Amino acid sequence: MQIKKLHTWNLSYSQAIALQKQLAPQVQQTELKTKPKTIAGLDCALSKNKGKIVAAVVILRMPNVTRDLWGPIKQTDFEIIETATASQKLTFPYIPGLLSFRESPVCIAAVEKLKNEPDAFMTDGQGIAHPRRFGIAAHLGLFFDKPTIGCAKSRLTGSFEEPAAEKGAYSPLNDRDDVIGAVVRTRSNVGPVFVSVGNKCLLKDAIEITLAWTTKYRLPEPTRLAHQFVSKLKLEV
Repeated sequence: MQIKKLHTWNLSYSQAIALQKQLAPQVQQTELKTKPKTIAGLDCALSKNKGKIVAAVVILRMPNVTRDLWGPIKQTDFEIIETATASQKLTFPYIPGLLSFRESPVCIAAVEKLKNEPDAFMTDGQGIAHPRRFGIAAHLGLFFDKPTIGCAKSRLTGSFEEPAAEKGAYSPLNDRDDVIGAVVRTRSNVGPVFVSVGNKCLLKDAIEITLAWTTKYRLPEPTRLAHQFVSKLKLEV
């Protein structure tokens, strides 16, 4: 697939922040015309010796079922189409709000190895639910020029009321007067995930897709499986 060349990565912290502010308005919040049948999940981790950062991408296909696409689907219904991994020397420190500059290069390196082109991407991180409205899902969404969803395990910014305990419940994630994401219960009586637009979708699309691609676990299958792959990879590099 074609990946845009937006910028180089040799940036200072102040340059990285300025770039986020410059690129954030380019994120497209537009309604999905068709529901994705294939989604690539992305996740990163540090190597065992902390010297490298590794990434895994897993493309899954939604099962071709006769029932409503958004109905309950089992974990075994999903088909793994392709996986790819990459590792790089760690060059950018952990700085809240600048995670993308630490993880995006290796994510892009993994995606560049794919032979198949997914309909959409889902990453373990924030989209516009970010102080500068430009988390890693938004950043990668511009590089990939594809519908992209941020599905994070924790909140970076914003305030919310706890959603109801049942699977499928959600509440808005607010930053002052802006709704920047949703707090989504993907499993009953289990902590929620934090969903936001990365690119080329609306929040309602991101919520529906997150729930549709989640089975019996807290994390949706694309990022859950990417996490499994990257957890194994980090012990090998």
